[in-house]
Amino acid sequence: MSSGDQNILFLFPGQGSQYRGMGSDLHGEYKTARKVYEQASGVLGYDIAELSFSDPEEKLNLTRYTQPALLTHSVACLEVFRDLTDDAIKPNMAAGHSLGEYSALVAAGAVSFEDALKLVQKRGELMGTHGEGEMTAFPLEVNAIRPLAERHHCAVAGCNLPDQTVVGGKGEDLEALEQEVTENFPRKRPVRLKTEGAFHTYYMVEAARCYRDVLAATGFDLSGVRVLSNFTGGYHDPDPVAIRSRLFFQLFHPVMWYANLQTAFGDGANLLVEFGGGIGKGETPDEKRPNLEGMVKKTLRGTDLEVTYLSAINSRSLGEAVDSTRNPG
Repeated sequence: MSSGDQNILFLFPGQGSQYRGMGSDLHGEYKTARKVYEQASGVLGYDIAELSFSDPEEKLNLTRYTQPALLTHSVACLEVFRDLTDDAIKPNMAAGHSLGEYSALVAAGAVSFEDALKLVQKRGELMGTHGEGEMTAFPLEVNAIRPLAERHHCAVAGCNLPDQTVVGGKGEDLEALEQEVTENFPRKRPVRLKTEGAFHTYYMVEAARCYRDVLAATGFDLSGVRVLSNFTGGYHDPDPVAIRSRLFFQLFHPVMWYANLQTAFGDGANLLVEFGGGIGKGETPDEKRPNLEGMVKKTLRGTDLEVTYLSAINSRSLGEAVDSTRNPG
């Protein structure tokens, strides 16, 4: 399989896909991964490997640490994949969910890994400091949940699928909203998410105001691979000013993830590779499954699109992904 045979989309997950032990298998097995973690620790000023692998002070789920840890893991997975495939699998486009958009920009060469680390380190600090509230996922279409959410001073934070909408608000407001939804839609069970704030809503406006100056000091060069914007649902404009503005607005506007996937599939994406993170009850990297796969498969349901989906989130899946690129079919 060569890049010329496929229309390739690289995918990167966001917060919620972190776990203790994330990256430990790659670090132990691949020199390339160790270099990524060493580089990240030098930029961040603390040992990101120790935090990610053992989390001795239980900081990994704090936003200011989650974001650099996930970016580092995603890039480590990406770099190992590139090394094992001799960098023969070139993406036509890249996309990331929320925080994952920064990993996508790194993969596209639009921003350096070091600058992206500095951005997400500050982004996480500001979101943790200035943000408040919580988030709940509702198995409802956005136009069904939005009027109910607004009655309780909550706001739509993400449009993941036609029937999956994330809402943010104060804990007590979300509780009232969840109760109303349960009464009106007894078969639709809301799920409260583990976050430090109501991300991608008006609760993040102050964080975004402070973050604007950080973005202004960062250079972007999107002259190659197209990257999808969570804010618009379409592609980023190559203009660095436009990239900064969309990353600014992304902080307090809904993540248009379903629109991102529709855009990619509309442009013929037929080989997807997901890098980084992991979800599931298992505790070891080998027991984790990819975060975005379920949403991708649901988006494809009912279509006649033929799409190959690969994950590269741990040593096992990386090996399988590499084998698939060498032996298609």
